[in-house]
Amino acid sequence: MKITRLPSPNFSGRDGQEVDLIVIHAISLPPGEFGTGYVLDLFLNRLDSTAHPYFKGLEGLRVSAHYFIDREGEVIELVDPDEMAWHAGESSFEGREGCNSFSIGIELEGGSGHPFTEGQYRALEEFCLLLMERYPSITPERIVGHSDIAPGRKEDPGPLFAWGRLRDALKARLEADA
Repeated sequence: MKITRLPSPNFSGRDGQEVDLIVIHAISLPPGEFGTGYVLDLFLNRLDSTAHPYFKGLEGLRVSAHYFIDREGEVIELVDPDEMAWHAGESSFEGREGCNSFSIGIELEGGSGHPFTEGQYRALEEFCLLLMERYPSITPERIVGHSDIAPGRKEDPGPLFAWGRLRDALKARLEADA
């Protein structure tokens, strides 16, 4: 799998926390527009807040994710998964607060009301398998949405994300490899 690397400065150390969770996000900038390059600009701290009225509210925001998968299925690494990306914000999973410290954040280019593409699902499935191999504590059940770790605050990846498809594909591949 080809992975392009564009290092984001928005990360910190994990302080010895074991990676055992993947968090799926969805983002587009401006909302509902794809292929603009603005999402990467945000994660790389180079978003021009005057380029669109929506961006004024993002001025000074410092966020990142480990990976971004665009509409074509291209995977871009922004933060080394052994480091902590700033993607989850205030969050909790199974009683553990601060999901950034033990999770990998994957941003899909998309948003509420927009189905994800076949290329994105194929890349996400393949990539999750690679991460599960590298981090054995991650299972298909430990791949969740931003909405699952920050309910009431976040809605992504949204109602159009095919959770059944992702989990079924991962389980089928895991069983075939066993």
